[in-house]
Amino acid sequence: MLIVMGSDATPAQITAVSERVRELGFTPNEIPGAVRIAIGVTGNSGALDPGLFNRMPGVQEAVVVSRPYKLVSREVKPDDTVIEVLGTRIGGGALTVMAGPCSVESREQTLTTAHHVRKHGATVLRGGAFKPRTSPYDFQGLREEGLQLLADARAETGMPVITEVKDTETLALVCEYADILQIGARNMQNFSLLEAVGSSGKPVMLKRGMSSTVKEWLMAAEYIVSQGNYQVILCERGIRTFETFTRNTLDLGVIPLVRMLTHLPVVVDPSHGTGVARAVGPMARAAVAAGTDGLMLEVHPQPEKALSDGPQALTFDMFAGLMGEIAKVARAVDQDLSSITNAPR
Repeated sequence: MLIVMGSDATPAQITAVSERVRELGFTPNEIPGAVRIAIGVTGNSGALDPGLFNRMPGVQEAVVVSRPYKLVSREVKPDDTVIEVLGTRIGGGALTVMAGPCSVESREQTLTTAHHVRKHGATVLRGGAFKPRTSPYDFQGLREEGLQLLADARAETGMPVITEVKDTETLALVCEYADILQIGARNMQNFSLLEAVGSSGKPVMLKRGMSSTVKEWLMAAEYIVSQGNYQVILCERGIRTFETFTRNTLDLGVIPLVRMLTHLPVVVDPSHGTGVARAVGPMARAAVAAGTDGLMLEVHPQPEKALSDGPQALTFDMFAGLMGEIAKVARAVDQDLSSITNAPR
């Protein structure tokens, strides 16, 4: 259920409604909006009668929410969620580019890449310090040393850092360094981890599971938001199909549909979505045309020497060229480029 408070509702009236929800055995979730506060009601004790709240002081209306994902639904919050991290805005019509190496490998590689992507318009630095890999013998990341290198790059460039957290055991350590926590595709339904990052207070980017439906993806986001953390970004990174020519099948068709269903920002990762560097640019342009809120791109100074995912990493020249191309597409579809510094003309 959604309880919409009037624009002139007082804090005392909002508190009274929340207390009544708790008395009935449910959980109130205050959802700030552009004009008024709404209270999303969650719980598994059965249905509530809207009439219990419609006559309470300060209540504009109480309505039943039909979607199983209550708090991330546009039924509950019609206006877009906008997340601000160190001056960078994600969502609300702004195009944000997150770029950097798949894995943090060395100080020189990390800092050189960070300065390059910053120079050409990226505003969030991505990089993996903990790398969950299919094979236990593949490079697993530099761990805390990698986190420190990302923090050093942030200090030099001013860009917020997004990096993956792979389990609850290392969550506290990652939180010390990261500005945005990334939940990888393999962890999309790791519910203990979702609840833990939801309680962390940090913005979270949730990647779609490689075999997950949109409903499962949104329900995973609900786990995070139900902990009181509305700073969630959805990331389409390709799904597993029968096609083997590309690493995954990048499902750009869901972008406009997901934006209709949820108020959360949606970004696209064409690097993992294709696994082929030459395909990243065309799919990035297509994602912008489809209405994505941002792009997540892998960039490496020497992809042929990368310790992970070299075939999909953009070279420095490829990234610089792509930034000019996506800026043109963004302008053509009237997308806000204010989040991209030095957006090429």
